[in-house]
Amino acid sequence: MMDAVGLDVTVEVPLLDLGAQSRPIRDEILSAIARVVDSQKFILGEEVRCLEEHLAAYCGARFAIGCASGSDALLLALKALGIGPGDEVLTVPYTFFATAGSISLAGARPVFVDVEPETFNMDIAQAAEAVRRNPKIKAILPVHLFGGCADMDALNEVARSRNLPVIEDAAQSIGAEYKGRRAGSLGSIGCFSFYPTKNLGACGDGGLCTTNDEALASRMRALRMHGRTGTYYHEWIGLNSRLDAMQAAILSVKLRYLDTWSEGRARNAALYRRLLGERNLPVSVMEPGPFQSRHIYNQFIIRCQHRHTDRRDELQKYLRAHGVGCEIYYPLALHLQPCYADLGYAAGAFPVSEELSRTTLALPIFAELTEEQIEHVVSVIEAFFS
Repeated sequence: MMDAVGLDVTVEVPLLDLGAQSRPIRDEILSAIARVVDSQKFILGEEVRCLEEHLAAYCGARFAIGCASGSDALLLALKALGIGPGDEVLTVPYTFFATAGSISLAGARPVFVDVEPETFNMDIAQAAEAVRRNPKIKAILPVHLFGGCADMDALNEVARSRNLPVIEDAAQSIGAEYKGRRAGSLGSIGCFSFYPTKNLGACGDGGLCTTNDEALASRMRALRMHGRTGTYYHEWIGLNSRLDAMQAAILSVKLRYLDTWSEGRARNAALYRRLLGERNLPVSVMEPGPFQSRHIYNQFIIRCQHRHTDRRDELQKYLRAHGVGCEIYYPLALHLQPCYADLGYAAGAFPVSEELSRTTLALPIFAELTEEQIEHVVSVIEAFFS
């Protein structure tokens, strides 16, 4: 059935369809859950240990430490590195709130630099200048946004000038590669999220830290259990942030399919690029940077161009009205959030981040999308601009 502009009104394209992912492996997931229920071992234990071992190998790191969420992974990393009151941590304002929120929860102060317009990741030149000028900066926290790695060789070089640790916020980028090396193996500590919408998502919350430093790994294992180093003995003040065995068992099943799902997302991204390019629409599409040897497309982002930049919100409404799920990541950069007013940043401080907040829109990209669904999304965008 067609509407007045010739669009098929029977086609529905959700932003994400977790059911399409889980139905083919439902029996495997239920079997894993039953195994945990039968064992009656619900917190940490063998299920978590096995997942940690497999994920460390997958990320190319020596150690992996499961925890309760991606937000907690960031906090554990900061605490393990001794970041606290009086310290400042360099990061970006165009990201999910937990990136800066974890810094604040650690007692430190977030310091922002802008992102690059091509990759949406930390601007290296600005990071170098901030580190040179500000002796209070004790760590650098780049974000591998939307599934693509930041320029880690350059950032590590900046960090070496002051012997600073680099914490990778890889919450959206498990399996992403930088010059052939995996996210989570590129800095001092990598931090991942298993929120259900991630490429590797649990049936609830979960997170993970990776590192090649054995001392940091031991400290994070203690910190996730209130800083406990022995039964009722606490060397540090930590938190209760343990990955439960049921989520670990589910993630172990899903991990076997992760690369296939990521390949499907990349295939869908390539189809979007071809179709949008062929129709010469006034939107630009995200392209992997030259160092992003494997982009895993946690999100697929388009930007309204030039004189159409103020129509992003209208486009979102039009897509949704025609059965297409879409989302704005992120409508207000962190330096403009009310809770960070005391940092003293004004509108215009980070123009690229602010422009991205005004012009970007995420389209459906999950692996199970059909070509028909992607063609429908592009046709709706074309109808909007015609």
